[in-house]
Amino acid sequence: MDNIIVIVYLVIILIVGLLAGRKVKDLSQFSVAGRSFGSFIIFATLSASFIGGGFSMGNAEKVFLFGIVNIFALWGFSIKEILVAKYIAPHMDNYKTAISVGDIMEKHYGKISKVITGVFSVIVCAGILGAQIGSIGYIFNVFLDIPQVYGILIGCGIVFLYSTVGGMRSVVYTDVIQFIVLAVGIPLTLIFGIMKIGGITEFQAAIPATHLAFPGGLKTVTVFVSLFLTFLLGETLVPPYVQRLFLAKDKKHTRRGTMWSGIFSIPFFAITGLIGLVALALNPGLDPNLAMPYVIKEVLPVGICGIVVAGIISIVMSSADSFLNAASVSFIHDIITPLRKSRMTVKAEMLYVRLINILVGAISVIFAIKIKSILDILIYAYNFWSPIILIPLVSAILGLKVKFTHFIAGAIAGVTGVVIWNIIMKNPFGVDGLIVGIASNAIVFYGLLIISGIKDKKAGNNQ
Repeated sequence: MDNIIVIVYLVIILIVGLLAGRKVKDLSQFSVAGRSFGSFIIFATLSASFIGGGFSMGNAEKVFLFGIVNIFALWGFSIKEILVAKYIAPHMDNYKTAISVGDIMEKHYGKISKVITGVFSVIVCAGILGAQIGSIGYIFNVFLDIPQVYGILIGCGIVFLYSTVGGMRSVVYTDVIQFIVLAVGIPLTLIFGIMKIGGITEFQAAIPATHLAFPGGLKTVTVFVSLFLTFLLGETLVPPYVQRLFLAKDKKHTRRGTMWSGIFSIPFFAITGLIGLVALALNPGLDPNLAMPYVIKEVLPVGICGIVVAGIISIVMSSADSFLNAASVSFIHDIITPLRKSRMTVKAEMLYVRLINILVGAISVIFAIKIKSILDILIYAYNFWSPIILIPLVSAILGLKVKFTHFIAGAIAGVTGVVIWNIIMKNPFGVDGLIVGIASNAIVFYGLLIISGIKDKKAGNNQ
């Protein structure tokens, strides 16, 4: 019965995705789906897109290994969403024709910055997509006894098909279904898991005290702060989340939907992490990567198990389709189009964006097979975004008087910081190079911004 439920669910998702994408005729519809959605749709699609395999199965894995400290670290992401809702979302009305991060960068820094942003958009999206694809493989392996590689190919085939045909419109409609299923199914897993152990008291007693406490010591605290900041800054304004800011009718719906999403993520991350502790209590010798699938398989009754497995698949597919769409749009709109002497026809543009959709998906499959830890893939991918793009992007959106030279100098400083810290110095003090890269970018970027302001002021006085 459970397998039948999962198969029926996958068929429904595929049909909904294909039907929703029938009217997609140009790249704008493929990317931002008509800018016609209200607060709930923004909330649902944004939540579904970021709650992927890394923040669910990956979170359960890390809590299984290290304890609830990983939940606190993930709340950095929640705080980020709330800050974006408060300070970034209200400015989105300034970009009514934008369909990508590259469009924002081009408005403030010029065409070359758009191309550079497009390159790193594709890289970071392919990396994060790889994390979701890896999760699909684990799910099919545990629940359907299908080898991981074949599970990846089956699950990805469905995502690639509807996202290639319908773009963002297909993604949004499937996201809403997937969000509802995961919002119900994942809490049910934790409840049944605690009941299986014997209740909250027995659950707490079965967990090592070290997993329930915040570790002490300077080095441990440093590692935690680094991880917290990584989640706070690593995915900030990555392409799929910026696309969600373009989907709403107006900035009021954008701000409200984003805020709800940030608030929702706080208890959700706690629930997925606690499922990792349930797995630890039930089977301490378990492969940590399989913590969440193991709990679902062991504690849920027939029927409900099938629904929750569908929820787990929803988590992964809803994030995978978002990053796949953003990568393909960035490749065509931010890299190929600006570099061409003549603009492509609408028909050619749609053909190429769909071909790139498939190509990026194939690259991400390689990511997923090569790197085993889901959360580690995410952190690795972050290094190709925040140290390079985040500071100039946020500064431009907030209305600072920025220049192309600020962007280039900051980006070079960010890349240099990451390379020196991660590769040459081998992550001293347990601090990830992403933090050093962002700090390096900020120092150079804002240093030049201040110098430019002083020069402009002097020039104005001389006149």
